[in-house]
Amino acid sequence: IEIPGCSHTHRGTYRIKIYDKEDHRGNMVELTEDSPRVMDQLRSPEMLSCSVLEGHWILYELPNYRGRQYLLRPGQYRRFSEWGAMSGRVGSLRRATDLY
Repeated sequence: IEIPGCSHTHRGTYRIKIYDKEDHRGNMVELTEDSPRVMDQLRSPEMLSCSVLEGHWILYELPNYRGRQYLLRPGQYRRFSEWGAMSGRVGSLRRATDLY
């Protein structure tokens, strides 16, 4: 994954909090590892907001790291449109470990 102005490899920790409602409300799950099926952990087919606490994460529209991808940098995402998605459907999440 190429990120303009970013030329390092992240070797630290990864933490993301995901929510099934907008504005960081509803059911919340904190992840520190890759998740091939987010809906199993969140118990919802949608993730409508999140907080990236540490590291960069890649969201995939479908389970098992398939479909559209969205790169999330550390920060607050109050609704799915803030990470560029057309819907809150998230199938899987993976840590972005190598950024060049």
